[in-house]
Amino acid sequence: MPDFGYTITKDRQLDHDHGDFRYISLVRSFEPSLDLCIGCGSCSASCSAAGFTDFNIRKLHTIIRRGEVESVKTELKKCMFCGKCQLVCPRGVNLRNLIMAMNRAIELLG
Repeated sequence: MPDFGYTITKDRQLDHDHGDFRYISLVRSFEPSLDLCIGCGSCSASCSAAGFTDFNIRKLHTIIRRGEVESVKTELKKCMFCGKCQLVCPRGVNLRNLIMAMNRAIELLG
C-alpha cells in the first residue's frame, strides 16, 4: 500500500464510565475549596516544582476530576509544598491542603 504521509491517530475521547470518582468525592470532603477553582492556570504558572519537573497542579486537578487516579500517584510526589500556588490563586483555593487531601484519599482508598 502506498504511503500518503498521514496516519490514523489514536482516539482521544474520555471514557467516564470507567473512571474512579470515589477519589474526587473524598477530596471534596477534605477540601471544599476545590470547587472554587476556575482553571485559570495561575497556580501552574507560579509553581516552583514545575521549573525542575513536569509537575502541573492544574493538570493534576483535571486528572483527578476525570477519575484517572493511577497517574495522580506519581504526580503528587513532585510537589514541593512551597505554597506559591496558594498565594496567587484568585479564587482562594487552599492548594497545599488540596495536595495533602489527594494524598490522604489515595492512602485511604488504595
